[in-house]
Amino acid sequence: MCGLLGVVDYKKNINTSLFREMLNSLKHRGPDDEGLEVVSLDSCSIFLGHRRLSIIDISSNGHQPMFYEHLALVYNGEVYNFKEIRQELILNGYSFDSNTDTEVILKSYHLWGIHCVDKFRGMFAFAIYDSEKQEIIIFRDRVGVKPLYYSLTDNAFMFSSELKPLMNYPDFNKDIDLEAVSSYLQFGYIHAPKTILKNTQKLLPGHYLKYDIESKSLIKNCYWNINDFYENQVATDNVVDELESIIKEAFNLRMIADVPVGVFLSGGIDSSLVAAIVQKDSKIPINTFTIGFEDKSFDESNYAKDIAGYLGTNHTELICKKEDALAIIKKLPSIFDEPFADSSAIPTTLVSELAKQKVSVVLSGDGGDELFCGYTSYALMEERFRTLSKIPFKKMTNKLLNLIPIPIFMLNRANEKLYRKIIKLKNMLDHEDIVNSFKVSNSIFTKDEIKRLIKEEYYFSEETAAVTSNLEKMMISDFKGYLPDDLMVKVDRSTMSTSLEGREPFLDHKIIEFAASIPISHKKNKKILKEVLARYMPECLFIREKQGFGIPINSWLRQDLKYLLDQYLSEELINEYNVFNYDYVSRLLELFYAEKNDDSKIWVLLMFQMWFSENIESHIVDEVFSIVKSL
Repeated sequence: MCGLLGVVDYKKNINTSLFREMLNSLKHRGPDDEGLEVVSLDSCSIFLGHRRLSIIDISSNGHQPMFYEHLALVYNGEVYNFKEIRQELILNGYSFDSNTDTEVILKSYHLWGIHCVDKFRGMFAFAIYDSEKQEIIIFRDRVGVKPLYYSLTDNAFMFSSELKPLMNYPDFNKDIDLEAVSSYLQFGYIHAPKTILKNTQKLLPGHYLKYDIESKSLIKNCYWNINDFYENQVATDNVVDELESIIKEAFNLRMIADVPVGVFLSGGIDSSLVAAIVQKDSKIPINTFTIGFEDKSFDESNYAKDIAGYLGTNHTELICKKEDALAIIKKLPSIFDEPFADSSAIPTTLVSELAKQKVSVVLSGDGGDELFCGYTSYALMEERFRTLSKIPFKKMTNKLLNLIPIPIFMLNRANEKLYRKIIKLKNMLDHEDIVNSFKVSNSIFTKDEIKRLIKEEYYFSEETAAVTSNLEKMMISDFKGYLPDDLMVKVDRSTMSTSLEGREPFLDHKIIEFAASIPISHKKNKKILKEVLARYMPECLFIREKQGFGIPINSWLRQDLKYLLDQYLSEELINEYNVFNYDYVSRLLELFYAEKNDDSKIWVLLMFQMWFSENIESHIVDEVFSIVKSL
């Protein structure tokens, strides 16, 4: 895993020294090596930078930027089938100086152009500078496992693995995008392509962009879309055998590395299947890692220990104390580029720190729920939507709900939860499709609450995929939104904060395409995954009620972390940052302390304010100091 950075600087605001400072903000992503290249043109200066975490061919032969004829490459990720592609390239007359997948990507692009990406199985974000055409081509993997931010202004085109380096560019516009804030309040994360900043975007998964350096024109294209495979479903007789075969190949490909590899083992179906398959094909016990909690209502460590014992892995367990988790919370604003309110980032960072003591690469079970209909919310929403569809005169019912005087509910604390249910019902009645109703149902702040919190409103909605199953429509929505914008962000930043490479075997596109192509009857409640896993261990080890990777965050906020609420949600700081309406925040705090709105709202607001303090206010202070220093 690595970090990449590129700047096309038309104003010539930066020199090599400043670019190196920008690049060093990615050092945690690549502590093993640094590389940079500068190209000076009449119209601009072009900077390419790379921080390397050495995983495959750890020699200096993997140094980046890597060059071949008129092409230069900076790359973050892994292409697991690079050896196979390398042989094809050799047959086409290419020779190789390294054993890296980096060189395979570079020469694949030289031979096949943009179509090279169709051959790659892996997670990646890479940029190629073509000095002949004077263009930059940037690719992001099909799922969005690896991040890619970019910004285009009159003065510069910039791209990076994280926002941090871009924010260090002189005169970079750090204006907050209130539409992105609205998206964050709804979901607890920001949907791509938006970012928290107005002039910066994320490249969408399965997309590439071409930037013409002379004309400053930017073209974006999609090279892969999961909808295509849902819309062409086929029945198969040996579906379990076929899935097992594809899974075994994909999982074992993820074990390719020249450094130690381990597995995050939660005790759930997905991570248990990963551990079971890679252990069966390993000659030695693999390393597995689990975080447990003193609060048994949040603890799954015993399940993981039983599975590790059955499989014979070299298992490491850490029972997390409250103090460990509280220490991580203070680090979150610097770990994450944008406001991010998934509290499971805390145990994910802790288990990453644990794993890094023994390995440099770790496999996880992420993606299984989105591909194999694992979330209980899918079936619940399917039933709820069926009921809503039967309501006569839906528009009239919605108008009647709009007549309910909101202040009555807000003044009576006991009715706050009832008020939210009524508002969510009203918002769900606004939609005729299950996907947007699903998003309303899962929202943290409703549309009405967002209007009270910020001055602008942006309520995310999306086109429904052309598939017949309502369950699959929700799965596709999560695959394109929740998976890349929440889960992959969480895993990438948490692992990278410890210089650990995270790999997600379920997100091999061969598995994804196969899962999409089989009927929902095989996938509902992970039916087919359970059948595969039962071939590796007794069902009594994994058949149980699904449990999330959670922590008792609300009780901590009322006790040990109350000082953070007092500081960051104070009237002084809310008004100073000028994003939220303090009157409404104070009302939410009052309800929270009275235990009347025991959900994620306060945590979402706290994470935003802490992020703002770390990433926006601190930059403003630094800029003022630099100006004073230069006088």
